[in-house]
Amino acid sequence: MLDPSLQALLKDVDISLARHKNSNPHTHRELDIIPSESIEEGLIATRGREDSDSEDSLARKSPAAIFGSQGIGTIVLPLELQNSINVLISDSDKTSLRNDAKRLFQGEVDKGDAEWTSSYEAKYRSRHQALRHSERDGTAFASIALPAHYSAIRAVLAHVKHRLGPDWGITNVIDWGVATGSGLWASIHTFQKNVDVSQDVEDLKLSDTSLETYLGIDKRDGLVNIGKRLLRNVKGGNFTVTWQRAFHDDDRVPRLLGQSTLALSAFNLSSLPTNLARKSLVKEMWESGANTIILIDHNTASGFENIAEARELLLKMGRKEIEDPSTEDWPIRGSHVIAPCPHDSECPLLHPGSMRLVCGFSQRLQRPSFIRLTKHSTVGHEDTGYSYVVIQRGERPARPLTKVGRIGAVGKRELDKAAESQTIMKELSLHDEDEIVAEEPPEPPSSASSSNSVLSPLDSEIQVQLQREAYSWPRLVFPPLKKSGHIILDACTPEGKIMRLTIPKSQGKQPYYDARKSSWGDIFPHSPKNPPQERYQPRRGKRDSATSPVKGADIGKRRNTKEQNRISYENLSDDIKETRKKSKRDRISHEGLRTSFD
Repeated sequence: MLDPSLQALLKDVDISLARHKNSNPHTHRELDIIPSESIEEGLIATRGREDSDSEDSLARKSPAAIFGSQGIGTIVLPLELQNSINVLISDSDKTSLRNDAKRLFQGEVDKGDAEWTSSYEAKYRSRHQALRHSERDGTAFASIALPAHYSAIRAVLAHVKHRLGPDWGITNVIDWGVATGSGLWASIHTFQKNVDVSQDVEDLKLSDTSLETYLGIDKRDGLVNIGKRLLRNVKGGNFTVTWQRAFHDDDRVPRLLGQSTLALSAFNLSSLPTNLARKSLVKEMWESGANTIILIDHNTASGFENIAEARELLLKMGRKEIEDPSTEDWPIRGSHVIAPCPHDSECPLLHPGSMRLVCGFSQRLQRPSFIRLTKHSTVGHEDTGYSYVVIQRGERPARPLTKVGRIGAVGKRELDKAAESQTIMKELSLHDEDEIVAEEPPEPPSSASSSNSVLSPLDSEIQVQLQREAYSWPRLVFPPLKKSGHIILDACTPEGKIMRLTIPKSQGKQPYYDARKSSWGDIFPHSPKNPPQERYQPRRGKRDSATSPVKGADIGKRRNTKEQNRISYENLSDDIKETRKKSKRDRISHEGLRTSFD
């Protein structure tokens, strides 16, 4: 027999379970068919919100900072070029292509790991072997090095086009060291007619280029033949492409017609065997008559040294023209640097034989499928390092005294808050309800508010003024050091020095925001609050490289305070010896003092 109280409890439980209604919470609902019009409206609304967010973040920067940080972003190879390379790879042996690519572009580093590079330094034991591998090497070059070189050349051309504006109209290109055509394709996709802002970069075509002629110069027949094959099934329209083994006197352009001619040499100086060959190449580019000269190489110590020496040679030939009395009647004389240097003085980072830091930049490329397959990599992007210089004929423009476009949305809000805090508070007075209060007319805007208004970066007049001012803006040659209360910028300044600029929060919200959003390679428009500090390129000798401290070794990085405070056995022994010396001197002096008293 169960206890009566337990029986009553069980009865109550049975009653509650009987009254409970079973409901199935996992009932499946049928899918509703949504009209296509609603989907399109939702997508348009979502895209509109995304565009407005990006526009708001862009408007927060000042127009000058937007102009100085006008980057091209990640490079995507156009489909026309991708299809040409895919057809080339499909006609080749995939196993041989992988082995050739490893042989040419994969080098061993100190840790033993393989590293892919885009430099082409093939050396053969015999001429017969070089001819036998010419086509295979060209295919490997097109699948590995061409996209990397294309991204760097495209970034430089886009930056120069942005700096010089729409007046820089190029119709003729002369390319030294054309190889498989990286400079050709980059020039085609940079100079396009009827450019549409909403056009996808993958849809750029050779037939839409504004170029008229292209002259490619290269003695490497194996690479040139591959470059010709890439153009075989592409519609060129009225665009004329010519290939030559050398530059002739008949190819020179008169100076009056050189405004529309570009002399280009990308990743070619490092492949030349001697310094004399590099100088003769630079002189050929100068004597070609082109108004703009662009030289690009790898961001290694040797590549940067080649670029810096070519820069000095071109500026020297420009100075000779100005000093020559026979050239007084010439309309254009001299030469100056457009990018990356804001000056025409000697490069502060150039110290042949003892360089540890180089003036180099990086460009990201979205890897096509053929690169990932050839390298056996799952990474969808790669970064290409490069050093470059852009020289233009004529004297350097004078430094303007104006400073426009320094206020964005962040600065405008700060000015509005400051104006509200300075408003005069009036005492409240009582009045009758029947009394008519005359409304005060609105005050006209002050001159300060009108001069500090947000300037649109798309304004043509502002663009022209910023183009003139940008010649004297410092270039960030190292990544910014972003801290909580200030931003440290190591930049190459118009004085021809590497200076450390410190932008604190106390300087203002707009300069601080622009400095925080700046990137490596930008030109910065704001002057620092405090005087900048000069930095030096560290020099080390071969003998005392491990012991002697180096002045300026912290350029582009934070100082390591842990290294300074680290305890070592050598320092500890020195401290013990010094302590013993002091104690011995104290003991001797104490004993002498006791004898004198005795």
